[in-house]
Amino acid sequence: MKEITKSAALIAAASGIVFGVVTPLTASAAEEPLQWTRCAGSGLDPRQQCATLEVPMDYAHPGGRTIDIAVSRIPAEKPSARRGALLLIAGGPGGTSLDDPSGKGQKLPQDVRDAYDLIGFAPRGNAPSTAVGCGLDHADLALSKLRPWPAPDGSVTENMTTARRVAAACAAGGGELMRHITTKDNARDIDRIRAALGERRLSAWGVSYGTYVGAAYSEMFPQRTDRIVLDSNDNPDPVRAERAWVAAYEVGVEDNFPEFAKWASAPGNPYRLADTAAEIRPLFLRLTARLDREPIPWPGANPEELNGNVLRQTMLDSLDDPDQYLALAKLIAAALKGIVPPAPAAPPEAAMQNLVAVSAATICNDAAWPRDALTYQKGVDASRAKYPLTAGMPRNALVCAAWQWQPKETPVRITDRGPSNILLVQNKRDVATPLSGALKLRKALGRRAVMVINDATGHEAYLANGTRCGDETVSRFLATGERPRQDLYCR
Repeated sequence: MKEITKSAALIAAASGIVFGVVTPLTASAAEEPLQWTRCAGSGLDPRQQCATLEVPMDYAHPGGRTIDIAVSRIPAEKPSARRGALLLIAGGPGGTSLDDPSGKGQKLPQDVRDAYDLIGFAPRGNAPSTAVGCGLDHADLALSKLRPWPAPDGSVTENMTTARRVAAACAAGGGELMRHITTKDNARDIDRIRAALGERRLSAWGVSYGTYVGAAYSEMFPQRTDRIVLDSNDNPDPVRAERAWVAAYEVGVEDNFPEFAKWASAPGNPYRLADTAAEIRPLFLRLTARLDREPIPWPGANPEELNGNVLRQTMLDSLDDPDQYLALAKLIAAALKGIVPPAPAAPPEAAMQNLVAVSAATICNDAAWPRDALTYQKGVDASRAKYPLTAGMPRNALVCAAWQWQPKETPVRITDRGPSNILLVQNKRDVATPLSGALKLRKALGRRAVMVINDATGHEAYLANGTRCGDETVSRFLATGERPRQDLYCR
């Protein structure tokens, strides 16, 4: 790994973010322009406040059209201990942290809540910020359609047709804003939020896709960062960006499926599927192949059948969190009997339309994808042979294969230039953001970062699926600035 430059070391020292040094950051750079009011919605902490911030739609033309960014906060609970603002950056792309100060933010330990205003926001394109939508058909909102599962015989022809249909809908219905939803634009919006809060520097806790946004912000605005926690980390591939994340599901499933197999074969488990863990994988492969040939009708679901790809998608979702193993086991047990459980509850369609539009825009605008079907077919064929559990999906065509616009910028390139104020926390077994990709972010950041690896299973590590050792390390960093002096492995 490269050594940190002298200039970056001087920045770190001057910023008061080397180990154990705390510099108060409460002085406002300018009068705070945000007008805080009561938040709309139910179930929120009564302390949470909301505001709207105008930002340029196109940062290449900052004097042109503006869009709104919705921002929320719960003020620091101990004004005398206040250090600054902690921005909560959601996953996705397409997620929002607007309600997180009332939700996951309240899981933070007291000394962290004492020290920081907890800040959430709805990224550009996400309601109630200026929102986008593609007006997709209901069938195209199916989870098994949104992930590019190939046909039972491995063909990508239908995936390419879907890509062209969805891309055309997004171009027709998404408006001009669809062209200006990128990770770099999200980072620029965050700096506008920082300035509007009156903070000279900003701390952040980014999760999943939020780690890419947090890393991009730390790269583009290094001197404006304080303490940065990146949790469940994406591969910062400087060419493929999100395409590399989809490809990583091959490894992510192989890392995690054995944990499900152990659980699903454990004595005493009322949803035990086999006597030994070794039997679960062939059982699953046989069942998905059978459902490819003979789907089971599933009224009320989307699609209205349990086919092989629906079961594969359920497997992918369930491996995110060991608490979801039960749902997968129930579906497998039912399918083995030729029946289905009640159809799962679907999120509101308007919310799905918004999430899918933002996700597609970000993924396709961040980096260029191949346009020809042959590239995807070759990748799918190779993937199916080596990784049968994921059936070729990770190398298949998303909507980006037919996206109407080319990226206006290259993907962000993460480097080791900047202050040493980043803590990565990562579970060893994470289906969505595998350790193999997280280690690439760790390498790119060099001396800027320290990494905590949890011997744990599931997506989202800190205060969720990690370890006590990992949680304590992250909490201590946020509260005091103290990081481990070298990468740490937590059992």
